[in-house]
Amino acid sequence: AVIARHEAGLGITASERVVMEESTEASATARGVAPGAGGAEAARAAGTMKVVVAVDASEESLHALSWALDNVVRHHPGASVVVLHAQHRVDHFVAHAGLAYAPPTALDSMRRAQEENSRRVVARALDVCRQKQASATAAVVEGDPKEAIYQAVEEMRADLLVLGSRGLGMIKRALLGSVSDYLAHHACCPVLIVKPPNKAHHK
Repeated sequence: AVIARHEAGLGITASERVVMEESTEASATARGVAPGAGGAEAARAAGTMKVVVAVDASEESLHALSWALDNVVRHHPGASVVVLHAQHRVDHFVAHAGLAYAPPTALDSMRRAQEENSRRVVARALDVCRQKQASATAAVVEGDPKEAIYQAVEEMRADLLVLGSRGLGMIKRALLGSVSDYLAHHACCPVLIVKPPNKAHHK
C-alpha cells in the first residue's frame, strides 16, 4: 500500500492514534515506503516553522492547503508542512446507523472503505504540495475530528494550524457544531481559517 500503518507515531492515544503516514518525497521516490518520525524531530531541532493543514474530501480544505502554501509556507523557507486527515472510528458509523451490533465482516468492510477514503484524501493533498513544489508529510488520525486534530496538533508541537471553512450558517453551526470553531478556541497554537473562494455568505 502507498500509505503504511504507523501505530506508535506521535504518541497519540490508542483511540485517536496516527494510523497512516506518508510524505511527498517517499511517494515520489519509493512508493510504499513511509517515513519515520525522525524527519519531524529533525525539523523541530532545527527550529523551523511547523505548519499543519487539516484536510478532508472537500474542495474547501484543498483550497486552504493551496492558500497556505502560497501565502504562508512560501514566505518561510524551510518550513515543515504536515497535511493531517482525521477519520472517524468504525464504531461511529455503527452508532449513527442505530445498530446495536455489526458482524465482524461488516466492520472489516467499513474499515477498508475508511482506509481507502483516507488514502484518496492524503494523495490529493500531497499532489497539491507537489504541484507547488512544497515538501510535505501526511498523517491520518482516528477519532472524533475535533478531538483527534486537537490532540495531534499538540503532539506535533505545531506552530500554526490551517483549516478550511465550510461556510456554515449560524443555524447549521449551532446544530452541527464546527470543527474550525472548536479548534480556534482550544488548539494549542494559532489557527488560520481560510474561507472558500467566491462564495456568498450563507444565511
